[in-house]
Amino acid sequence: MEERDFFDEKSELRTHTMSCPHCGQPGEYQVSWIVRRKKTQLPRGADERDRARFAKAQSYMVRRDDPMACKNIRCRKRFDVVGLQSVAFL
Repeated sequence: MEERDFFDEKSELRTHTMSCPHCGQPGEYQVSWIVRRKKTQLPRGADERDRARFAKAQSYMVRRDDPMACKNIRCRKRFDVVGLQSVAFL
């Protein structure tokens, strides 16, 4: 079995406060995440190795967006999201 069989996958937008490194102005930015929640039961056809992997699995989020555009009208420069982790466990 693959890891995808253990999780339900869904896209989600979350709001984070970040500052532009060019102009320094803070702002609220919508960051896209892929949320993978562990299923309640193991899928059918699993062997002992799959049961052990399923027991260790836990829900997590993966950040989808890396570059952001500054919300300041005078700046509007693109910057990379460095203040947020790329993977976060729930």
